[in-house]
Amino acid sequence: MSEIQKVKFDIKLQNHIWFWGIYFTLNFLRWGAYFNDYTYSFQSNLIEFSLHIPLVYFNLFVLVPRLVLKQKYIPYTIALLLSLFGVYLIKTALTYYVISENIWPEANREYHPFDINHILAVCIGELYVLAMASSVYLTLTWLRERERNRSLRENQFKIKLKYLENQIQPHFFFNTLNNLYALSLESSNKVPDVILKLSRLMEYVLYDIKSTKFVPLVKEIEYIQNYIEIEKLRFEYVEVAVNLESNIEDVKVPPLIFISLVENAFKHGGFNNQDLKIKINCKVINNKILDFEIINNFVISQKKNQKGGIGLHNTKKRLKLIYKNNFGLEHKTKFNYYIIRLQIPIYNED
Repeated sequence: MSEIQKVKFDIKLQNHIWFWGIYFTLNFLRWGAYFNDYTYSFQSNLIEFSLHIPLVYFNLFVLVPRLVLKQKYIPYTIALLLSLFGVYLIKTALTYYVISENIWPEANREYHPFDINHILAVCIGELYVLAMASSVYLTLTWLRERERNRSLRENQFKIKLKYLENQIQPHFFFNTLNNLYALSLESSNKVPDVILKLSRLMEYVLYDIKSTKFVPLVKEIEYIQNYIEIEKLRFEYVEVAVNLESNIEDVKVPPLIFISLVENAFKHGGFNNQDLKIKINCKVINNKILDFEIINNFVISQKKNQKGGIGLHNTKKRLKLIYKNNFGLEHKTKFNYYIIRLQIPIYNED
């Protein structure tokens, strides 16, 4: 048995010992005070609990899994009745030979074995203990299982979200490295500047957003602006305007949630990737909603042959995972302009 398994087993065993210890003590004090005879109360409870405990665990770990869970209710009832009868025989014999020949002194009269009233009293008492202990155990087991399932769902959510983020980052850097390669073929003096800006982007992805669910919006905007500067280096003519209409200092957003939208504008905008005009609007609505809009020009005839990437598809998946249906993502064309608008709830720093 490994050390971890041993610790878990010891913790479970300790819980059982505490339960039966407390229950025995309360029962001993209760009946001792009621009959003003603590010696008899201790002796009788000692006998009863030596039978309660195996009956409860025999029911929980043998009868329930093998019969109840397999919907074999008639065999279960027969097995339980036989178990109760066995407990009755053992309890009565131990009481008679160890404590007193009066097997039921609590009744204030002398009872003999196999008297119907005594049989019913013992069996009902055992059923009471069986029901109470089983209810406590099954309730705690259900709570533990629910917590385990919640933890599993949370881990699955994190794994899936991380998978989508890891898809977005290589996709973005692959495009950027292609741009850098094209400049290097031209022996362009822009290469050092591109490398510097790319290193800043990589620093943000590798360190600034590591293991965090939300980041400051100002950092995301800075990241987008660095990306825009890299893209502008490879275009003959590109005009990009970033308009921040509200105070966004304390607003937080999921990392890299906007970059695919910006990439889409550069990839599909303009005419043959030239004469590109992009406008980015970012504002806060009623201190509750962050509105992020990107507008770019395009030629309608180009749109038919455009190949869709994984960026936008993954962005939608991430939004559904993070916000479920509590977000808005719409796109439309107006004249020769393509418009994407994303609205998400605001997370502020407290």
